[in-house]
Amino acid sequence: MTIRVLIADDQMMVRQGFTVLLNAEPGIEVVGQAVDGLDAVGKVAELAPDVVLMDIRMPRLGGIDATRSITGTPGSTVRVLVLTTFDLDEYVYEALRAGASGFLLKDASAAELARAVKVVAAGDALLAPNITKRLIAEFSRVSSAPRAPSRDRVGDLTGRETEVLSLVAQGLSNAEIAGRLVVAEQTVKTHVSRILVKLGLRDRTQAAVYAYESGLVRPAGY
Repeated sequence: MTIRVLIADDQMMVRQGFTVLLNAEPGIEVVGQAVDGLDAVGKVAELAPDVVLMDIRMPRLGGIDATRSITGTPGSTVRVLVLTTFDLDEYVYEALRAGASGFLLKDASAAELARAVKVVAAGDALLAPNITKRLIAEFSRVSSAPRAPSRDRVGDLTGRETEVLSLVAQGLSNAEIAGRLVVAEQTVKTHVSRILVKLGLRDRTQAAVYAYESGLVRPAGY
C-alpha cells in the first residue's frame, strides 16, 4: 500500500528536495505541498495524506498549532513527523505534546527520511534514537516538577500494561520489551494496543509523552 505524504515547509527548496527524495522511494508518494501551517491544515482535509512532514517555524500558522489542529480532528489517523534544524529544539517537545509522532532533522539522509515516514505511517514511533529519548526526558524535566503518577487513566491499566508502558517510554521496541519481560513479541503488541485504547492515545510516541507527564516515568536525574 502506498504511503501518501504531504510536505509542509515555507522554504520551497526544502519542499521540492524532500518531494524528489520521497517520490524516488518505492511505496511512498508525495501528494501535495503546503507553504505554511494554515495551508497544511487545508491540504490535509483536501488530500487525506497518511503522513505530514511538518516544519515547526512557519508564517500564519506554526507547525505546532497546525499539528494540534490536524491530530485533534475527530477520527483523524494522519501522522505528523516534525522537521527541525536543531536536535534539541525546544519546540520539538511541544510538537510531540501536540500530537506529532516523532521528529526528524532536516539534514537527514534519503534513507533516514524514507524510514521515518514508513515508521510513523505504521503507527510506530521514532523513539529508538538516543537523541529522541533524551529530548523527551529533558523537556519533561524542565516543563514540570516531578510528581506522583496520575491515577486518572493510568489506573485503568493492568500491572503488566503499566510495566509495558514504562518500557515504551524508555524507547524500547516490541522485540526488546518481549526479551525484557520474557514473553512473545505478539503479546507485547497486544499490550501496547490495549494501552493506546485505554489511554485514548494515537501511538507509541504519545504513550511515551503521557508516561512522563503522568509521573509514571521520571526523567533522568530524578
